[in-house]
Formats: sequence, structure tokens, C-alpha cells
Amino acid sequence: MTHPGPGPDRPGGDRWLPVAVAGLLSFVAMLDMNIVNVALADIADGLHVSAATAQWAVLGYQLPVVALLLPAGRWLDGTGTRAAVLAATAGFGLSSALAAAAPWAPWLIAARLAQGACGAVLFVLMPVLALGSVRPGMRGRAMSVPATLGPLGAVTGPAVGGLLLDHLGWRAVFLVKLPVCALALALAWRALPRDGGLRPPDRRSVADALLVASGVAVLLLALTLAADGPAWPLLAVAALPPLWWWLRGPGGRPVTGVLSAAGLLRAHAAVLALAAGFAAMHYVVALHLQRDADVSATTTGLTLLAFPLGMAVAGPLGGRLADLPRSGRRPRASAPARLAGLLRSRPRPRGPRTHASVRPRPMAGAGAEGLARSGSRPRAHASVRPRPVAGAGAEGLARPGSRPRAHASVRPRPVAVTGAAVTAVGLVLLVPLDPGWSPADVAWRLALAGVGMGLNGGPAQALVLGAAPADRAATVGATVQLARGLGFTLGPALATAAGAGAGATAGLVLAATAACLAVPLLALPGRRPSAVPGTSTDAAPAARP
Repeated sequence: MTHPGPGPDRPGGDRWLPVAVAGLLSFVAMLDMNIVNVALADIADGLHVSAATAQWAVLGYQLPVVALLLPAGRWLDGTGTRAAVLAATAGFGLSSALAAAAPWAPWLIAARLAQGACGAVLFVLMPVLALGSVRPGMRGRAMSVPATLGPLGAVTGPAVGGLLLDHLGWRAVFLVKLPVCALALALAWRALPRDGGLRPPDRRSVADALLVASGVAVLLLALTLAADGPAWPLLAVAALPPLWWWLRGPGGRPVTGVLSAAGLLRAHAAVLALAAGFAAMHYVVALHLQRDADVSATTTGLTLLAFPLGMAVAGPLGGRLADLPRSGRRPRASAPARLAGLLRSRPRPRGPRTHASVRPRPMAGAGAEGLARSGSRPRAHASVRPRPVAGAGAEGLARPGSRPRAHASVRPRPVAVTGAAVTAVGLVLLVPLDPGWSPADVAWRLALAGVGMGLNGGPAQALVLGAAPADRAATVGATVQLARGLGFTLGPALATAAGAGAGATAGLVLAATAACLAVPLLALPGRRPSAVPGTSTDAAPAARP
């Protein structure tokens, strides 16, 4: 996949329009994960189907979004970014319009399945689009845009859906995304350069996609429906054979190879743990406020909005902090690079003025262009072409002999760890949840956890994708989104199982434990990224994940 902007190896200004496109697509794709939930009863009545059938209006989108992430990432590594963004965004909007016009349930489910497939492509494209549009020193800020707007869309989905349902009916829940898709299409058409067309997948890619998609879909279905009966979790066992076969085959080996070679497995586990903790907390707190605290639906929605508000405030701050230069550390080049720098920094003599009767001869050791009279002392040339500073990336230039300045290379790890720790503190403070607490008592704890998630989101993605090989960015982006999607699904399922006998406290303990586990996973650096066969690494690597 080609990058749409200047990127790490291309000089030039940062391109923020593609970053805005990534943010819009992240918001609308995550909005669709939850906005339909509030309309299921009206969909069942309007299409004259059962509640179980209407639930597939949600599952029809969520299952392909997560199940097709890995095949989409592998496919997007070999196709043009602009064409993929335009096609996926147009398909997402068209499928949403078809879902709104559905006259019967099979039509609606088919439209949602198609929309989920387009959503999987969008989820992979978002971080890659943001990462490739800016210089390495701006990655934290760029990645904070989709990393903040995505969860905001997921959390605000039920509130937006409820308003539309009360005033315009259930079909408006699908139509509300069309203006956002149109705006994203217009910006992408204008901002993204032409970089090739779509490449159709070959037979092996299709077979691998069917294999991994079936395994992931069965796993997600078992986790989603686990609360409906004890038999559903047993279905997860059926997901193991296709997933194992895929991991051992030609489709899975490159994915596991790039993750292990770049040292990214620990960071992915942290992403999954934080997503599971957030989803479990959101599920348990919403049930507690309505069932145990006897709070109205409106008050519950307003209380839960404290979390996205905290994210919205802290998200840009986290990206800016991650982009601060390292203080007190000088980039150290390798021995061959230092030797080459010393040779280039030798003064280049300027041709001296000579007498008309004396023929100048080349000065020994001065190069072919250096001429001097016998016995004269060479003078340094007035202008010396600057050379790149070792370790400073393509943009850092310095004069010979000058002290190399620290490149504005990101240090996302401390910010990501701080965000995870703040999130864990907020969730720990929620553990003694009591029916006597007022909504304000719950809201400030949710806001604290939201601040932590905002600080963590952009830097964590910059940490992972910045360490990935440049030609495997879409694959690594897909694995990050898959870890997050599994966490979002796993959290409520585990909270439901834990709270079956112990109530809300057990679910909140589970959520806090998951968030606390993410802190050491992010804080301890993995081994140095090693070269992946057949890949090229980024010229300005980010901190090791």
C-alpha cells in the first residue's frame, strides 16, 4: 500500500486532509457499531419479524467488520490507497441507504453484511491513512484523530440513535451516516493522490479470507450470544480448527511473522486488554444505573457521556505529548555512518587565485575539484552542503561538525503507558459501585477513565504502526483493529459471566484488572524489531513497542 502524503521518507508539508478523512470514517464506522441497538424493537415491528431476527441487523454488521479485518489488511498491502478509500466509503454509504430502504428482513441483513465488509476495509485504512500523511514527528497528533473520534462514535451511537428513533423512525438510523460519507468522499477525492487502482484478490487470498473469516465470525458469534444460554460458549471451540489451519498456512504465516519480527505481540495484548476493560465497564455501569440505581434512560445516557467527553479533551493532548522531542538524548549513529560523516565533513578547498604564468596543479588528497599553488594552505569552501543528521530521519539536516539535534521523533510509549494507568485508576475507583452513588459520583470516575483512554489511543497506535515495516502497515493496522474488536466483544461477555452470581462488582473488578494488565504490557519494551524477509522498514522508526 502506498502512503498518501509526505510520509517518513518524503520531504514536504504534512497533509491533514487525509487525517480528517480518517477521523470522519473512524467516527461513522464506530457509530454504526451501536447506533442500531436502540432501534431493534422498532425494526422488528416495522418488518414484522421476531426480536431474534431483528438482532441480525446488528450482528450482520459487527461480524464481517471484525472477521474480514485480517484478509482486508493483507489485500490492502498490495493495492492503491485512494481507490480503496473511495470504493469502501462509497460502498459503505450505498449499503446504508439500501438498509434504510429495506422492505423485508433478508434485504436488511444482506445490506448490513455488505456494509460490514466495507467497514472492515475502512477500519484497516484509518490508521494507515493517518500514519502516511504526516512526518514521523507528527504521528502522535495524527493518530490521535481517528483513535479519539472512533470511540466517541461508539459511545455516542445509542444517544444519537435514540433521538432519531423518537423523531424520525428507525430508517433514519441508517440514513444519518450518508452526509458523513459524502463529506469523506469529497475530501478523499480532493486530498488523496492517484496511486494505482484496485487489485482483485487471487484464489489463495480468497481461500485464506474464507478460512480466517469463518473462524473469527464463529468466535464472535459465540461470545456475543453467550448470555443467551450456556451452549453458545461451546460454539467457540468450533472456531479453533479453521483459525489454526489458517495460522499454519501461507495466509497466516506472514501475519504472525511480521508481528513477532517487529516485537508487536505485547502491544497488541495491551490494546485487547484495554478494549475489554472499557467495554466491560460500559456494559456493567449502564445496567447498574438503570436496574439497581433506578435512574432514567436520559440520565443514564448523560452520565455515560462523561467518558467520551474525557476522551475528547485528552485525545489531542495525548497526541501532542507523544510528538514532543526526546530531551537530553543525542541520536547516535552507527560506526560506518559516523566515519562517512567525518569524511564528508573534511573542508573542501576553494580554488585559489593563481598567477597567469603559473599553472595550478591538483592538491594531493583534496579531490579532483580542489586546486592550489605549491605550498599554499587550503581554505575551507565558503558553502558546505548540509548532510542529514544520523538518526534524524529524512527531514533533519545539519552542517558538518555541528551537534546533531534530537529529531522530533515521537516518544509515544510514556504517554501510552500514562494513559493506560489513568484508565486503570478510573476503573479501580468504580469497583465499589454502590446504588447510593449519585450520577455525578459515577460521572467523574468515568471522566477520569475517559481521560486515560484519550491519552492512550493515539500514542498506542503510533507506537505499534510506527514500528511496523512500511510495506506491511495495512496488515499491522488490521491486527490492531482485530485486537480492539475482540476486546470490545470479549469484555461484555466476560462481565456477564462474572456478574451472574456476584453482581456488578465482579464485572467491574474484571474491567479494572484488564486495564491494570495493559500497563506493564505497554511499559516493558519488547525486543528490537528485526528485519522481516521481503519487507522494508520505516526510515524513521518509532519507539519499540
